[in-house]
Amino acid sequence: MSVETVKAYLDGFGLGERVREFAVSSATVELAAQAVGVESARIAKTLSFRAGEGCLLIVMAGDRRVDNRKFKDRFGMKAVMLAPQDALRLTGHAVGGVCPFALPETVPVYLDESMKRFETVFPAAGSANSAVEMTCEELFRAARAKAWVDVGKE
Repeated sequence: MSVETVKAYLDGFGLGERVREFAVSSATVELAAQAVGVESARIAKTLSFRAGEGCLLIVMAGDRRVDNRKFKDRFGMKAVMLAPQDALRLTGHAVGGVCPFALPETVPVYLDESMKRFETVFPAAGSANSAVEMTCEELFRAARAKAWVDVGKE
C-alpha cells in the first residue's frame, strides 16, 4: 500500500491534504519526531499484534510501550508482535509505515489513552517517510477505532 492510497482514504474524512511526506525516513518514533519537528511522545506509533489467524493494531504515544499484563487482561492473549512480512501481508503496510488507515476490514484498531494528553498527534500515513497531524477525535474516526484502551506503560 502506498501513501497515495492512504491520502485517498483520508480524503473521505477531509484529512488527505494534511499528509506530509519527508525527504528523510520517519520509520521510527525518533526519526518521525525529527522529521515532523515535535517531541517523540506526539508520534502516534502503530503496533501490530497477532490475533488468531489475523492481527489487531494498537496506536499509542511514542513515549509508551505495551504493558504485557494490561494487554493480556484486555485482549485475553499474549502480546506477540507480527513479523515484518506478516505485518505487510495482514495490514497492507510495511513496517515503518504501518498506520491505522486504509486497512482490510478484518483488522481492528484500538487507540491507547496515552495519546489523549495531546491536542494533536502524528501517525504514519502508509510509508516510512510520511505522517499526518490530527486530533485524537479525528484519529478515532479515521482509524475506525473499536475503542480507547489502556495497555501502555512508560
